[in-house]
Parts: sequence; structure tokens; C-alpha cells
Amino acid sequence: MTDWHRAWTAALDELEADVTRVEALLADDHRVRDLPVADPWTPPAGLGPLPLELRPRADAILGRQIAATQAISVALATNRRQAELLARVESGAAPPRPAYVDCAA
Repeated sequence: MTDWHRAWTAALDELEADVTRVEALLADDHRVRDLPVADPWTPPAGLGPLPLELRPRADAILGRQIAATQAISVALATNRRQAELLARVESGAAPPRPAYVDCAA
């Protein structure tokens, strides 16, 4: 195995570990508060082009990252809706809604 291939394998290992952590957080969301925020990934210097035989793995990791991002978006939206519902239950009031008055005579 060439140094170029080993460098790419290591870079993909790092990306895969990041997405695995995100997937684990989504599956076990009560631990989110206990885990540190991951550092954004940056490719190592001098990595060069991706070896062709590693392309399927890189594509699979990208697909998992996209799915995890979508799952995070859904989880955030669900959390917002639940927080709004809880606020209404606690206050006993519905959120203010716009009122329209027909002034045409």
C-alpha cells in the first residue's frame, strides 16, 4: 500500500469516526449534553487526490453525513415543536396569533 493510499485511508477513518459519533448521538440523544462538540474536520495537508478504490467508501461516508444532517434537522424541528407545546401547557395560553379586522364598509 502506498503512502498516498494510507493517508487517504486515515482521512476516511477520521471522517467515518465523526459521522459514527453523530449517528450515536442521534440514536441516544440524552447523552448529547455529556459529550463534547466535535471539531470540524479538515483534510491533512498534502493529501492529494482520492484513490479510485477508496471512492465507494468516501461516497458511503458522505451519504451517512447527509443522512445524519437531515436527522439532526428533523430532531431540532421536533424539539422546537415540543418546546412550544410545553410552553402552552405550562402557561395555559395559546401563542399570540395575528388578528385581522375587516374595516371595509
